[in-house]
Amino acid sequence: MLHILLHFIVPLIIARVFYRKKWKSAFLILIATMIVDADHLLADPVYNANRCSIGFHPLHTVWAIVIYILMFLVPYYFKSAKLSEIEEKWNRRIQLAGLGLLIHMILDGLDCLI
Repeated sequence: MLHILLHFIVPLIIARVFYRKKWKSAFLILIATMIVDADHLLADPVYNANRCSIGFHPLHTVWAIVIYILMFLVPYYFKSAKLSEIEEKWNRRIQLAGLGLLIHMILDGLDCLI
């Protein structure tokens, strides 16, 4: 139960601390990344409290995590470019989605250590 709560509490704290002016929209994007757990529906059984998600579920693999890292880091590259307001907004959203997915993987990875 604590694990599930952390998936909501950690993004809320990050949104409140690092995205103060737009914390509500940041929080919604971070929470929306919880959809990544849809890949659990492919497992048999769907839920196993003792199973490590990292490396087991398709969206929890090393390759998926590399994509999440790129989603978080690549927008930094474009910050120096002159982007339109819409492009900046999409950069911010992609970066937040990458951050949310990385938070999710870190929290799921903690289960693997226990």
